[in-house]
Amino acid sequence: MTDQHPSGAPWRNFYGRYKGKHLRKSQEAYLDQDLAALSPGPVDWEVNPERRPLDLAALFDGREVWLEIGFGGGEHLVHQAGLHPEVGIIGAEPYINGVAMLLGKIRQAGVDNLRVHPGDARDLFDVLPEASIAKAFLLYPDPWPKARHHRRRFVTPEHLAPLARVLKPGAEFRVATDIADYVRQTLEEVPRQGFTWLAEGPEDWRRPWADWHSTRYEQKALRAGRVPHYLTFRRDG
Repeated sequence: MTDQHPSGAPWRNFYGRYKGKHLRKSQEAYLDQDLAALSPGPVDWEVNPERRPLDLAALFDGREVWLEIGFGGGEHLVHQAGLHPEVGIIGAEPYINGVAMLLGKIRQAGVDNLRVHPGDARDLFDVLPEASIAKAFLLYPDPWPKARHHRRRFVTPEHLAPLARVLKPGAEFRVATDIADYVRQTLEEVPRQGFTWLAEGPEDWRRPWADWHSTRYEQKALRAGRVPHYLTFRRDG
């Protein structure tokens, strides 16, 4: 992250996928017709090289703002938007097939309190105001199971430090994963960035949250016999 792109953007390694199999015609239409209107504002370096903060108060009419990092197919994101119309929610996801799936779900659900960043969450962190997010979700992130790849996981200082910056003091940070070693790294790294783990007993990480909506990734994990863990942290301050 010490070098820079000619646009001024830092060189950030990205290890996931931007696109998978061919999109259906309907999904291409969602991207063409809906995505621009659902933008949270100028995030990309080319259109916001000064990294001006997003005006979240104007974007969501002064409502509390939540963030989902890597929303996959968008099942949980749309569920939360429908369940909590009193808040505004931003979802960040670089995988364009997942973005297209989310846009279809937004049309079907008719929710209007979502905004979508089709890219790296780190770029979004650059333009989110300090202490502006009241709740954040990291649900079934890429596990990167090989030890030499653990530095690619989200639960590293490169991601957690800017996340901590944009979360309000007292904000809730939820992490769901079925990978035991990801749990270990999460419990080591997240508290180092100014968070407190809110578990008082085993049921606090074995039982999903009351407003939980299972994702396709969780269902895949359950079919494979893996055990989900639900970790809840509070941003100190």
